[in-house]
Amino acid sequence: MALGDSMASRFSQSSMALAVVSNHLEELNISTSTTGNNSINHEDGERSVRDSETASSSYVGGAAMTTTSMAYLPQTLVLCELRHDAFEGSLPSGPSDSGLVSKWRPRDRMKTGCVALVLCLNISVDPPDVIKISPCARMECWIDPFSMAPQKALETIGRTLNQQYERWQPRARYKISLDPTVDEVKKLCTTCRKYAKSERVLFHYNGHGVPKPTVNGEIWLFNKSYTQYIPLPIGDLDSWLKTPSIYVFDCSAAGMIVNAFVELQDWTAAASASSGPSARDCILLAACEAHETLPQSAEFPADVFTSCLTTPIKMALRWFCTRSLLRESLDYSLIDRIPGRQTDRKTLLGELNWIFTAVTDTIAWNVLPHDLFQRLFRQDLLVASLFRNFLLAERIMRSANCSPLSHPILPPTHQHHMWDAWDMAAEICLSQLPTLVEDPNAEFQPSPFFTEQLTAFEVWLDHGSDLKKPPEQLPIVLQVLLSQCHRFRALVLLGRFLDMGSWAVDLALSVGIFPYVLKLLQTTTPELRQILVFIWTKILALDKSCQVDLVKDGGHAYFIRFLDSVEAYPEQRAMAAFVLAVIVDGHRRGQEACIEAGLIHVCLRHLQVSSPGDSQTEPLFLQWLCLCLGKLWEDFAEAQTMGVLADASAVLAPLLSEPQPEVRAAAVFALGTVLDVGFDTSRDGAGGEEDCDDDEKVRSEASIVKNLLNVVSDGSPLVRAEVAVALARFAFGHNKHLKSVAAAYWKPQPNSVLAALPAFAVKGSGSGYTTPTQYMPHGSIVPSAVSPLLRVGENSQPVVRDGRVFTSSPLATSGILHGSPLSDDSSQHSDSGIVADSITNGVVNHARPRPLDNALYSQCVLAMCTLAKDPSPRIASLGRRVLSIIGIESVVAKSVRSTPGNAQPSESMANASTSLTGLARSSSWFDMNGGHLPLTFRTPPVSPPRPSYLTGMRRVYSLEFRPHLMNSPDSGLADPLLATAGPSGASERSFLPQSTIYNWSCGHFSKPLLTATDDSEEIIARREEREKLALDRIAKCQHSAVNRLRDQIASWDAKFETGTRTGLLQPFSPVVVASDESETIRIWNYEESTLLNSFENHDYPDKGISKLCLVNELDESLLLVASSDGNVRIWKDYTSKGQQKLVTALSSIQGHRPGVRSVNAVVDWQQQSGCLFASGEVSSIMAWDLDKEQLVNTIPLSSDCSISALSASHIHGGQFVAGFSDGFVRLYDTRTPEMLVSATQPHTQRLEKIVGIAFQPGLEPGKIVSASQAGYIQFLDLRHLRDTYLTIDAHRGSLTALAVHRHAPLIASGSAKQLIKIFNLEGEQLGSIRYYPSFMAHKIGSVSSLTFHPYEVLLAAGTADACVSIYADATSTAR
Repeated sequence: MALGDSMASRFSQSSMALAVVSNHLEELNISTSTTGNNSINHEDGERSVRDSETASSSYVGGAAMTTTSMAYLPQTLVLCELRHDAFEGSLPSGPSDSGLVSKWRPRDRMKTGCVALVLCLNISVDPPDVIKISPCARMECWIDPFSMAPQKALETIGRTLNQQYERWQPRARYKISLDPTVDEVKKLCTTCRKYAKSERVLFHYNGHGVPKPTVNGEIWLFNKSYTQYIPLPIGDLDSWLKTPSIYVFDCSAAGMIVNAFVELQDWTAAASASSGPSARDCILLAACEAHETLPQSAEFPADVFTSCLTTPIKMALRWFCTRSLLRESLDYSLIDRIPGRQTDRKTLLGELNWIFTAVTDTIAWNVLPHDLFQRLFRQDLLVASLFRNFLLAERIMRSANCSPLSHPILPPTHQHHMWDAWDMAAEICLSQLPTLVEDPNAEFQPSPFFTEQLTAFEVWLDHGSDLKKPPEQLPIVLQVLLSQCHRFRALVLLGRFLDMGSWAVDLALSVGIFPYVLKLLQTTTPELRQILVFIWTKILALDKSCQVDLVKDGGHAYFIRFLDSVEAYPEQRAMAAFVLAVIVDGHRRGQEACIEAGLIHVCLRHLQVSSPGDSQTEPLFLQWLCLCLGKLWEDFAEAQTMGVLADASAVLAPLLSEPQPEVRAAAVFALGTVLDVGFDTSRDGAGGEEDCDDDEKVRSEASIVKNLLNVVSDGSPLVRAEVAVALARFAFGHNKHLKSVAAAYWKPQPNSVLAALPAFAVKGSGSGYTTPTQYMPHGSIVPSAVSPLLRVGENSQPVVRDGRVFTSSPLATSGILHGSPLSDDSSQHSDSGIVADSITNGVVNHARPRPLDNALYSQCVLAMCTLAKDPSPRIASLGRRVLSIIGIESVVAKSVRSTPGNAQPSESMANASTSLTGLARSSSWFDMNGGHLPLTFRTPPVSPPRPSYLTGMRRVYSLEFRPHLMNSPDSGLADPLLATAGPSGASERSFLPQSTIYNWSCGHFSKPLLTATDDSEEIIARREEREKLALDRIAKCQHSAVNRLRDQIASWDAKFETGTRTGLLQPFSPVVVASDESETIRIWNYEESTLLNSFENHDYPDKGISKLCLVNELDESLLLVASSDGNVRIWKDYTSKGQQKLVTALSSIQGHRPGVRSVNAVVDWQQQSGCLFASGEVSSIMAWDLDKEQLVNTIPLSSDCSISALSASHIHGGQFVAGFSDGFVRLYDTRTPEMLVSATQPHTQRLEKIVGIAFQPGLEPGKIVSASQAGYIQFLDLRHLRDTYLTIDAHRGSLTALAVHRHAPLIASGSAKQLIKIFNLEGEQLGSIRYYPSFMAHKIGSVSSLTFHPYEVLLAAGTADACVSIYADATSTAR
C-alpha cells in the first residue's frame, strides 16, 4: 500500500496547491497574497520602493545598476483570469442534463424475467447425421448421461442446467422442457412471454440428440412417440417468444439458425419500414458456424459451449490445466474442490471469479463499439454474464477449430493480450490449490493481478492524454472499487483520470462507474471522503442529471456533512458546496431534501465564520457557499422565507466588498434569488398567517435592495451583470410601484409639464420643489438625486384604490414639503407617489405586502438607468431589459447636440446632482438622457400632453411617449407583458434575464484541478525574453546622447474625421495605436505601412477619448481605452483585424460636480500597483485595483478646482501626480495614510490649467515635469518643497501636449502653432519639428498628442489634421 499512500499524499498536496485554477501570476513567481488574489502586498510594494530608493538612480553615472534595473519592469499581471476570457461573448453553460453527456446511462435497464431450457438429448439414441469418434465427449452439465438410467439422467441434466443458470440470474422464473414436441415448445414459449411481460426471455436449446438444423434454419424436436424428428422453423419460434429475447443454440451447424434468423429480421424490417420502425431486440449465441460440427474430443464436455456460458471458471481452469506448467501437480478433481464461494472475493474461488469478470469486461470494453458494449454488457445482468462467458467460449472452442457466433456480431477476442493476464492470475491461484485443499486453515494469498493492473493504469496516467488511446484498465479500476484493500488507491487514480477532462468523465461513466461511486457514499471511511467529493465534483461538472440519483439515495447528506467538517481544506469543501449546488439546481426534491438536512444554516454559519478580508478564507469556498445558497432558494418560497428569517442578507452583505469579483458576484446572486419574484402578483388573497411575515419580508427586501444598490457600480462586469439580474427580479415583484415612480418623473402635470422632468425646474410655474437630503445606510448624507424630486400639483386629489389612499401628487400633506429629510424608511409608501402614514393609519387593510420606501424605488430606477448605459454591451442590454420590465423602453439612440437655445440645468437640479456614493454613474435623469440612452415610456400619460410641451421635451430629451392601449385599469400603466397577475406568472418569468454566474463558475470544475496548465513555461520564457530586451533598450536609452529628434521615419494619414486625439507606441513591435475624438481606434504597423485593425470603442452617441494605455505590456498586452465620460474599456487581440474582444469595462468615475455637463475624465494606468487612477470634473480621485476590479481608494480633493492632467509613476507603485486647472501640482501616494504627499503651485506666471504632467526618468520618486496651457514647462522636485528649479518658456500661450520619456533624458512639447520642441532634463532645447511652407518639409497640423516609445528613442505625434508621424534621432535612423 506504500504506493497507494504516496498517491494519497500526492492527491492531497496537489489538490491543496492546485484546486484553485492555477494563476498565471503564480506561474510567474509573483508574490501573491494568501487569499489567492493577485495584487502585490503593500509590504512587498513598500519593500520594492525602499530597495529602489537605495539604489543608484541618477544619470550622473550612467545607467542604474543591474540590481535595481528590475525596478523598471513591473511584475504585476492583471485581467488574465478565467472571467476575462469571453465575458461579452458566449454565454456559459453549466453541467448538462441532456444531450451527449447522458449517453453513458443505459437507456433502459432490463432484466431477463423468464428462462426456457429446451433439451433434446434423446439419451442412448444418436442422431442419423452424427458419426461419433471414440473416446468421445459425453459430459452434459458435467454429468455422464450413461452413468444412470436415460430418463433419470435427462432429468438430472435438466435440473443441473437450471441451477447453473440460476447462479447468474437467481430471480428469473425457469421452465424446463425435456425432449419436447413442437406443441410443448409452443406452449412453453407463450407461457414464458406471458409471464415475462415486457422483460427479456432466454431460450436455451441443446440439440445434441437431434439432427443438425436445416439450411432454412429449422431446429429439430420430437413427435409424441419419439419415432420422428419434427422441424420447427425459427420464424415460428420467434413469433411465439416475441421481443425482447435471447437465444442460446448449443448444437452443430448452429450458424444455420443465425443466418436464417438474420434473413428473417431483414425481411421483417423491410416489411415494417413502411408501417413504422420495428424495435426488435433479439440476441443470439450459437456454438459454431454453419459448416462446423461441435468438438468431440474427450478433453471437452459434450456441451462445451453451455459449460463455457454457465460454468466459466471450471471450464477455463480445466482447459488451462492441460496447457499450464503445473499440469503435473494438478488433476481435474482438485479443480472441483476449489475452496470458497464465487461471491466471496476473499476466497480462492471468489478471487478467480472476480479476476475473470475484470478480464472479460476489459476485453469487451476495449474491443466493442461504445453502444454495443452498453447494450450487451451494461443493460441486463444475465446478458452481460453470458457475453462475458461467451468470450471464454470463443477462446476455448477456437482451440478446437470451432468458431462460436453471436448476433450482434462481436469482433474476434480470442487472442486479446488480457487473456495472458488471466492465465498468469489463474496459474498463481492454482499453485496454492493443493495446499489449500489439504489444509483448510491455510491462509490464501491474494493474487497481485489488481495491484499490477492499477500500476499499469498509473503509468498510463503519467503519459496519457485525450489524443492517445484510452486506458484499457478502466473496467478493472471499476472492479477494484469493490475491494476494500485496493479501493483508496483506485479512487485516487480514478480522480486523476477524471481530472483530465470531460472526455475522461464520459469514458468512466460509460464503463459503468456511476452505481459504484453512488454506493460508496454510504461508507463512513474518513480517508475516502476527500477523493469521493472530488470524483463527484468531476461527474456533476459534466452531467447534472445525477442530482436525481443522489437525492434518491440520500447522497446529499454525505456532502452536507463534509461541507460542515472544519478539518477538510476549504478548496475541498468548495467542491462539496458545488456538488450540493448542482443537487438543488432546478430540482425541487433536491431543494426540499437539503433544507430538511439544514443546509441553509450550515452555509450561513460558514459564511459568518469567514470574516471578510480574512486571509485564511479560500475565495472559491465563499463563492460556492453563496452559489449553493442562491440555488437552494431560487424560486422556492419556503427556502426564501427561511433565508429571510435567518437574516441571510446581513450575512451576505459583507461579501459584497470581498476582493475577488467571483465572490462578490456569487453574493449578489444569493441576495437576488432571496427576492420573491411573485411578491406583488401571486399573493392576491394571502391569508392572515402570511401577514405576520410581511414586515420581516419588507425589511429584508429593503435591506437586500440597498445592498445591491451599493454594487451597481462595481468594477467587474461579472458583478454588475448579477446586479442587473437581481434588480430585474425586484422589478418583476414590485412592478407597479416602480412603474409609477418612474412615470412620476416623466408624467406631465397641468401647469408644469417641463417641471415634471427633473432637470428643469420651471420657476413661477406654480409648483413647489424641494430636494431633501436623505440619510443613506452607509452613512454619507448626499443630496437626493436619487430620491424623487417632490412635486405638488395644485389640484392634488387623494383617490382610494386597492383599499389604500393615493394622491396624484407625490405628497399628500404639505407638511412634509418644508425641506424635512425623508430619513424614515416607513414614512411613505406609495403606488403612484408618496402616501403619508397619517392618512393610511387605521384605514387600510393591507391586502398585499406593502411596498418599500418610495425613495428606495427611485434609487432603483436610477440604478437601472445606470446599468442601461453601462460600458459593457452585455450589461447595457441587461439594463435595458430591466427597464422594459418597469415600462421604460429604449428607442433608437439619437445623439443630443446641445444648442445655445437649449435650456441649461437649473440650480435646483445642480444641488441634486451629486450622486449616491457607490451607486450612480449618471448623476441625474438629465445625464441619463444626455445622448446616452433616449428612452420611451411604455406607459401613456394620464392626460394627453400639450403638443407644445411635447415637442420641447423631444428636443431636449429625445423622449417619446408612445400611447399604448390601457390593459390594466388597476395600475393605470399599460404593459401588455407584465401587468397581468396570477397563474400566467410562469410564462412572464421566462422574460426575466437569467443569471450566468452559476453556469460560469461551474466551468472551473470541468477544467483540470490537479495539474498546472501546460503553457506556463512558454509564458515564462516569453516574459524573460522581453524583460531582457527591455533592460537592454533601457540601458541604451539612459546612455543615449540625443542630438535632435526630427527624422520622420513614418507618417500615416489616419483618416480620422476629428483629428488624432491620443496615441501610443507598442514596446516590442513596430505598431502605433491612435484614436480620434469620436473613439475610432486604428492600429498601424509603421515599418510595413499597413493598417492592422480599426474599430469603434463603443456605439453610444456621446463620444470623447481621454487616454490610451497598455496593460501587461511585458506579456500579452491589453489596450485600455479611457473615454472622456470616465468609462474604461479594455480590449485584447486588438491588433488582429476584426478579432478584438472586450476583456472588461467599468465606469471609473462616479458622479460629477454640480452644474457640470461633462466629466472630462483624466485617467492613468500604473502597472506596478495594478491600479487605475481616474479623476476629472469631480471632487475626488478614484483608484481602482484592476486585479480585484474594485474601487480601493477615493481620495478627496482639497480644492474646488478639477484635475486637468494625471500621471502615475512607472517605478513606484501607488505614487502619482496630478495637475489642476488652477495651476497646482499635487503628489499622491496611496501607500501613505494621508495619501497627499505634497502640493505646490509652480505655474504662477499666468494661472492657467496644467495640460501635461509626468515623472522625470530615473528612480527618484519626487521629480516632476509639468506644462501649463500658457506654454511654460516647470521642473519640480516635490520631495524638497522649494519652488521649481527650472522653467522653460516653451510655447507662448499655446502649449497643447507634453511627453516625457520613461528612461531617456528627453521631453517633448507640442503647440497649437504646428510646432514640436525637444528638450533635455537640463532644459536645453535639442531640436524642433516645425511646419515649413516648403515643398520638402514635413507638414504637420496643430499638435494634439505626443507619446514616446517606452524603451526606444522614438516619438509619435498626432495632429489635428488626423496625421500620425513617428520621429527618430538622426543617429538611430538606421532602424
